[in-house]
Amino acid sequence: MRFRNMLVIIILICLIGPTFFIPFQKAFVFTETRTEDVVFFYMPIREDIKFQVIYTHSIHKSNVLESYRITNANKIQLISMEYEDLAIGMPGYAEEGQTFEEKDGIYKLSYDDKVINSFTLLVANIDMDLIFRYENKNYDLKKLLERSKSYKFEVKNISLYEQWKGVKMND
Repeated sequence: MRFRNMLVIIILICLIGPTFFIPFQKAFVFTETRTEDVVFFYMPIREDIKFQVIYTHSIHKSNVLESYRITNANKIQLISMEYEDLAIGMPGYAEEGQTFEEKDGIYKLSYDDKVINSFTLLVANIDMDLIFRYENKNYDLKKLLERSKSYKFEVKNISLYEQWKGVKMND
């Protein structure tokens, strides 16, 4: 009887155990770069496939709103970038595959079909906004992530094990 119980337990562990490592939960993932002790932060993705990054430009101190969409292949599609100033680092014209317009002092650069796998986000150690907006909620990245660190941002499926190891950023 003991052998039989032990055999059942071993079989259950072999069948159920691997499910903890199967990536099934789609999430926004912020993985710290330039470190040997990698830490990643995640936010589960629910229904909405659109999100925004809102920040204050560090040089000319005006607001920038970047809008994105998640593709079916877990890639990031750039939708548009809106800003108030054409100073350093902000485009004043459209390149191929883009549309540039100005309305009421707001500049908008729209992308026709620009898709990327990931991007790097620097959480600068300055007191200016850096907000991640998803499902009409704002998440202050300066409070959720460590300042003076860079993070690779991507959309990917994560496992229960990765969720346990990572830091969840929302409720």
